[in-house]
Amino acid sequence: MHKTKKQIRKEILGKLNSQARGKALKKSDIIKEKLFSLPEFKKSKFVMLYASKNNEVNTESIVDEALKMGKRVVLPRCTSQKGIVPKEIRNTHTDLEKGIYGIRQPRKRQKNVECGKINLIVVPGVAFDRKNRRLGRGKGYYDRFLKKLPRNKISVGLAFDFQIVKNLPKDSHDIPVSKVITDR
Repeated sequence: MHKTKKQIRKEILGKLNSQARGKALKKSDIIKEKLFSLPEFKKSKFVMLYASKNNEVNTESIVDEALKMGKRVVLPRCTSQKGIVPKEIRNTHTDLEKGIYGIRQPRKRQKNVECGKINLIVVPGVAFDRKNRRLGRGKGYYDRFLKKLPRNKISVGLAFDFQIVKNLPKDSHDIPVSKVITDR
């Protein structure tokens, strides 16, 4: 019997929540190094990242180091219409505020960035499968956002090894990522 998205989400979120913080941070550093070594990352001028929740792959140091490297860093600001507005940030301490679902996001005043300018999009996910399909938290923000992008945009999912499942159920609105980086 195949598991439903809801069952997979519950199982993986349980593993995320029970993982020791120190172990998660060590694995997050491995994932960061792999992301930074991607040719697509190296040549990107505008990189869209995200602010991680406390049990996900930690993106705090990814955002800070990308800024130090001189990358133009864009983060999503969620709208009440379940949409994403990409906004540029220059400083994680002054340019972010707590948003919907308690996730840090750019302040309203931050400059909007056209999707066409973004070279690489780093996408969160609860789970991914071997075909790069992604299971989010169930609200559809990223599927709607990714659907609007040109087909040739590179999107990368970040995940711990245990977040990779054999096969995810697929709905017509699900948009896969170009590749997934794990700690393995």
